[in-house]
Amino acid sequence: MRIGRSAWLTDTGRRRVRNEDAYVFEPPLFGIADGMGGARAGEVAAGIAAAALKDRRRDVDGEASLEAIIAEANRLVWERSVADPHTAGMGTTVTVAFVDTASERVVFGHVGDSRAYRLRADELEQITTDHSLVAELVQSGVLTPEEAERHPQRSAITRAVGTERAIDADVFSVPGQPGDLFLLCSDGLTDMLSEDEIAEVLLAADRDPAAAAEALVAAANEHGGEDNITVVLFELEEGEPEEQPAQEDDDEHAAETDVLEETQGDPAAVRTHGAGPGGRLAALAFIVVVLAVGALALYWAIRR
Repeated sequence: MRIGRSAWLTDTGRRRVRNEDAYVFEPPLFGIADGMGGARAGEVAAGIAAAALKDRRRDVDGEASLEAIIAEANRLVWERSVADPHTAGMGTTVTVAFVDTASERVVFGHVGDSRAYRLRADELEQITTDHSLVAELVQSGVLTPEEAERHPQRSAITRAVGTERAIDADVFSVPGQPGDLFLLCSDGLTDMLSEDEIAEVLLAADRDPAAAAEALVAAANEHGGEDNITVVLFELEEGEPEEQPAQEDDDEHAAETDVLEETQGDPAAVRTHGAGPGGRLAALAFIVVVLAVGALALYWAIRR
């Protein structure tokens, strides 16, 4: 078993000025962070957590290591919020998946109400349990799932990374099999679309992660786009695990981490998307063609 196609997309939605979501797209590690806090504190919290996961991505090899890295992300967000009055009280959700191809399992770490789903055959299953007020009310029988979807406090979470000195993350593994499609998403998607609607979009996109990402974000915006929307999708397929490409050296990655916090709310960086290596090769080919056309035009201009 190995990772097949994968893609991500993040969008501000129709009501928000800034994007307080962050994502992790470092196969075999994938994640979502949805920040909360006044001013720009939410995007700072999400950016710190995502950067911590990226910086320690090589250390992840199972449940214990993933739990330790989430604890490290919690410490970094907490210390920043204590040291900086402008970010006091900030926090972020974190939902992260590590594909352990050796054991044919997917390891999840989860805090908050960002979600992970698995589409197997034609059935969509929510893998994570929301750490939210309405989720607890549903579990206790006070609310039905349908009532929870309309509840005015559905966005009130009971657990977040960085709001306390220590964090209790849900860390667990689920078996994977070829054909599985996994979706990680912020509540900007799930507040706008029901589980059945999400399943319909995934199936209509023929399980293609890139097409599904575009369609999910478009559907959430069509339903109101009341919050930032971020989705990360990856599939599992038959075959031997592929060797991951060499990662950038630590200095280059540190520079990327420094920029992350600054660009998270930049309108130019708000709606961004990506896919696997195939998408990057196509972009490179396009750049080469543009440069060649420009050189040819310059040549004819000189001849004239």
